[in-house]
Amino acid sequence: MTDGKTGTAGGTDGPRGTSRGEKGDGPRELPRVDFSTLVLSLGTTALYQLGVVPDPATGELAPADPLVAQQTIDTLEMLREKTRGNLDEEERRLLDSLLYELRMRFVERTR
Repeated sequence: MTDGKTGTAGGTDGPRGTSRGEKGDGPRELPRVDFSTLVLSLGTTALYQLGVVPDPATGELAPADPLVAQQTIDTLEMLREKTRGNLDEEERRLLDSLLYELRMRFVERTR
C-alpha cells in the first residue's frame, strides 16, 4: 500500500533515506541499504515466517508458514549462488552463517 503522496509505502516525504516518524514527529534516518541489510532483512522475514520472531507491530508470534519460509530461504540461497565470487569475506560469512541458522530453525519447526 502506498501513502498517496510519494507512491511509496511508509510515508517517505523527505530526502532519500529519511522518513516521517510514526506520529509525525519529524524525519528519522533509515538504515543504509547494502547487501548485508538486504540479507538480514530476508533472514528476519524467514524467521517471522517460521514463527520465531514476533510481529513488530503487535509483539505477537504469527503462525508458522514453513512453505513460505522455505521460499525465502531459497531466495537467500539463490542470492548466494548468483553472487559467488563477488562478495567480500564479511558478506560471504554473513550469508553462509544466516543460511545455516535458518536451515536449522526450519528443521526444528518442521519436525
